[in-house]
Amino acid sequence: MATENLSFNVGDFRCTTISDGSYVYAPPRIPPPATFLFPNAPKERLKQVLRDYNLDPEHWTEWVSPYICLVVTTDKHTVLIDTGADGLAPSTGKLFQNLRAEDISPSAIDTIILTHGHPDHIGGNLTAEGKIAFPNARFVMWRAEWEFWTTEQAEKLDEHVRGSFIPFAHKYLLPIRNVLDLVDNEKEIVSGIHALPAPGHTVGHMALSVSSKDEQLLILADSFLHPIHVQYPEWFAAVDFIPQQVVNTRRRLLSLINEKTMVFAFHFPYPGLGRIIRKEEAWNWKPIEKMT
Repeated sequence: MATENLSFNVGDFRCTTISDGSYVYAPPRIPPPATFLFPNAPKERLKQVLRDYNLDPEHWTEWVSPYICLVVTTDKHTVLIDTGADGLAPSTGKLFQNLRAEDISPSAIDTIILTHGHPDHIGGNLTAEGKIAFPNARFVMWRAEWEFWTTEQAEKLDEHVRGSFIPFAHKYLLPIRNVLDLVDNEKEIVSGIHALPAPGHTVGHMALSVSSKDEQLLILADSFLHPIHVQYPEWFAAVDFIPQQVVNTRRRLLSLINEKTMVFAFHFPYPGLGRIIRKEEAWNWKPIEKMT
């Protein structure tokens, strides 16, 4: 998988995708990809759709997902969206070396937006010594998400998820509490970057809208985990905490998109950037390499 950083403009803003590496989702720890990503999809229809995506339904045994963070540089701010999964696997934790490749120092980042509290989005918050890795940054998170992971609410999760997710969240979230700003409504975080409620994948999952001049970038975070979810938004993933809510969120986000809207998704094939095009009654993902 290519992991070269990609820079592009949204109006006057400079945006750069920053790879944190990738992670292999596969048995025995995780169900087969079709079961993990599309547990409620009709089996025969799913087989046909997988073939349309050049995936063999009988032999798709692992899903290799990129983890893609994003830096947005405005006239006044340097904003990092999510911090990756340092410590999750040897194949992750590449954020800092790829920031250095772009001459972006952690100390230059003044705002970090955490879209949610899953391990692959918060694992770069701290150094190996347990100190905050971005000494000059304020962190931003949705209030309901912070409260879920830092109170007894997370005990509602099933035992397997609880045992792995809660300790990770406590390790990487609690140390930032003194430099954390919480949002609980659709609002502007810094000029040109708006928080959008996008619950379902987690209770306080957040999407973002980046706009400058007449251009817009919609950051989906984990509202959609795979391009097939764009075409079939009613097919939720096993890791979506509140399935019907994530379906509603997807439909609402899709309603904000037109053919000029650029779209960024954390788990889509690298660099996670493209457009979502309406064709007849269905939406389709058009990655950047196919953009005209």
